[in-house]
Amino acid sequence: MTRAVLLVLDSFGIGNAPDADAFGDAGSDTLGHIARHRAAAGRPLALPNLARLGLYHAHHLATGEWAAGVTPPDTLNGAYAAAAEISSGKDTPSGHWEIAGVPALFEWGYFLDKTQSFPPDLLDALIERADLPGVLGNCHASGIPVLEELGEEHIASGKPIVYTSADSVFQIAAHETHFGLDRLYALCEIARELLMPYNIGRVIARPFIGETPQTFERTGNRRDYAIEPPTPTVLQKLHDSGGTVLGVGKIGDIYAHCGVSKVLKAHGHDALFDATLNAIDEAGERSLANKQTLVMTNFVDFDTLYGHRRDPDGYAEALEAFDRRLPEVLAKLRPEDLLILTADHGNDPTWTGTDHTRERVPVLASGARLTPGPLGDDEGRLTTFADIGQSLATHFGLSPMEHGQSLLPISSKGES
Repeated sequence: MTRAVLLVLDSFGIGNAPDADAFGDAGSDTLGHIARHRAAAGRPLALPNLARLGLYHAHHLATGEWAAGVTPPDTLNGAYAAAAEISSGKDTPSGHWEIAGVPALFEWGYFLDKTQSFPPDLLDALIERADLPGVLGNCHASGIPVLEELGEEHIASGKPIVYTSADSVFQIAAHETHFGLDRLYALCEIARELLMPYNIGRVIARPFIGETPQTFERTGNRRDYAIEPPTPTVLQKLHDSGGTVLGVGKIGDIYAHCGVSKVLKAHGHDALFDATLNAIDEAGERSLANKQTLVMTNFVDFDTLYGHRRDPDGYAEALEAFDRRLPEVLAKLRPEDLLILTADHGNDPTWTGTDHTRERVPVLASGARLTPGPLGDDEGRLTTFADIGQSLATHFGLSPMEHGQSLLPISSKGES
């Protein structure tokens, strides 16, 4: 039985990417700026378990500096790298596809106008197909402010709120009770079909509850409707070879359920951690004893609750809470298992605006006979996230991916 656990800390960048200037993100540094913010407040960031896996060393590779207020450990128990992205975007699908060995090397479609963002023909077709009284929003917006501004009008009129961002995305917010959750999902499916000619990466259902701007809040029933990856990811290859992919959280949605054998839904980081631990246990049960199993989890709150909302204190506290629970995962792993922690893009909570930031991401790994220290051929500086997917392909003895280089010393297929 061969197992791997891949944990994605959504938006946890470690310093601007080599091409950050092209995205307006030169100088962004999610980890570094959170650490600096906390050090200035006299409360240095405390991530001892991530540090021993090599987090601070990876950040030093990316930036040439040690994060403010932190002391790197004298010895490591993990291998580390700082990975740059070759995909064209700095969004969730691009990052996750590249992690799984399939970079998005084409240009996504975007809605660039800040107001009146969507083509009238698109909205007219959506309104007609879904039998809507109209729509609200039609602009670039951040999730909570747009609810505070338009939520009451939405409830009174029955018009859903449609909005976008700098990412290739079409978001629809609607009240779970007054509009209906199933109706929202059906509306998003129509939108997904209508948006195919525009090459938009995701349609996102954003359900919310509450009756006033002060009480509106988004729920855990979000659903993403993503485009399928253009070629088989390492998840798809493992699934098609008879292996099992256990997707925790929104992993299934991100990959359009291609190659995900089973979805384990959870909302909030503690629940996601619990579901991950259960998935690791399931990967060791007799029913999967002769199968190769990948457990993959996305920890989305780093991005949605703290990055986009520009909340460095909340982000820091969430990182520290994650770090405190990390030993629970480590305790369930055997020496031959492969553990990888990474991120899909940055979202510097001290940066301007509310959008993602183009950054390098950490790659922290242990198990599978890896030696603690830098990964890869260039002292830990990886030129693509796809090295992760290639490493998983090596670990499971699958045919090589088109992109990336394996970071593993040997194939571990069949070892026990």
